Amino acid sequence: MTTTTVDLLRPVLADLADVVANTDGQDAAPTPCTELDVAQLRNHVAGWLSTFATGFADPEGRANAGGAEVPQVAGPVADVIRSAADQLDTAVRAGADQRPLYLGENAMPGDMAMSMILWEYVVHGWDLAVATGQVWEPAPEAAAASAAFAPNMLTPDYQGPGKPFAPRVPVAENASDLDQLLGLSGRNPSWQRPH
Repeated sequence: MTTTTVDLLRPVLADLADVVANTDGQDAAPTPCTELDVAQLRNHVAGWLSTFATGFADPEGRANAGGAEVPQVAGPVADVIRSAADQLDTAVRAGADQRPLYLGENAMPGDMAMSMILWEYVVHGWDLAVATGQVWEPAPEAAAASAAFAPNMLTPDYQGPGKPFAPRVPVAENASDLDQLLGLSGRNPSWQRPH
């Protein structure tokens, strides 16, 4: 249910804001999201969250996304995340996820967009946390919901060399839902920041 998705997303975004607030001085550090360092990934998560929140808050569901370019963020990034999380939460609880969300001219069902956002932020929260030596422990239900959803989005045209997601990383069958999600999303759950 979509209500469950927004309930799961809210604490993930609160934890993400706390992680982001503790990344100072590590801007150039590498992340498991290999194309982005900490500063770039921090901007990526905040910029897109603001875009999604604006889209859900818009009466016509238009996010005004500028193509594939990451929106730039002004101000302290943790504050931007908290503000966007509030805006998104308010809009979705008012029913905004019952209509399509438009990213430019491309639309997706609002409830699917919410599931995608939860998946993205569970994974990117982990990316930033492990890159900066922090703990990332999303609710097991959030990881499980994302692990169930991700395979629907990770089609061959999205995953592999030169594509948005790296190839899947095998994990143990009895791995946690979070580790299974990371493996599906092209991450090695054992990734450690270089010393």
